[in-house]
Amino acid sequence: MAKKTTRAEENIQAVEQALSRTEQFIEDNQKPILGVIGVLIVIILAFFGFQRFYLQPQEEKAQLQMFMAEKYFDMDSLNLALNGDGINPGFLDIIDDFKWTKTSNLALYYTGIIYMNKGDFQTAIDYLNNFDGDDDLVEPMALGAIGDCYLELDNPDKAAEYYLNAADLNKNELTSPTFLMKAGWTFEILNEYKNAAEAYKKIKTDFPKSQEAREIDKYIAHAEGLIR
Repeated sequence: MAKKTTRAEENIQAVEQALSRTEQFIEDNQKPILGVIGVLIVIILAFFGFQRFYLQPQEEKAQLQMFMAEKYFDMDSLNLALNGDGINPGFLDIIDDFKWTKTSNLALYYTGIIYMNKGDFQTAIDYLNNFDGDDDLVEPMALGAIGDCYLELDNPDKAAEYYLNAADLNKNELTSPTFLMKAGWTFEILNEYKNAAEAYKKIKTDFPKSQEAREIDKYIAHAEGLIR
């Protein structure tokens, strides 16, 4: 019993010594420590101040400013959507004027799609790659659009890579089977029929209720029939 008490006392003494050393360290380095704490406080306050008093008002303003550009986009008035109408800004203006906002980020996506529709595929890729998606549907659509652009640029290897990434990202019944189908077609262009069959089979097993799954058996049979 006495031996246990001695060990307990030794442990307490060790803790006290550690606390004493810590206190002494703090006392000896009080000014540098307070300086570091002060800098951290300033950084935290600056961050929240930036969010509250700059970014949030900018976000609200950007959303209002982009309304007409989105409307022109829906009307297929791509030049007006991109460059504005002289009164209302276009997506390019939103990107430049409202950096760091979610609205500016979304404008990158719209801009990429517009350049893709205009046939400027490399510029489209540049904008779509800068888009930082956080939406379950828009982000895969952006990756899939990059795949479309690479296919138009006669780079089917890169296209297939992006189609598969788009299919795997935020898996869902809408976009995933669409891009798996595109991946399969692209693999057939590359004469990679085994990979094509695997893409088609994934539609059948993972997305059996999708529209693409309705006639997928014939695509599987076609690809498998060409495997050598």
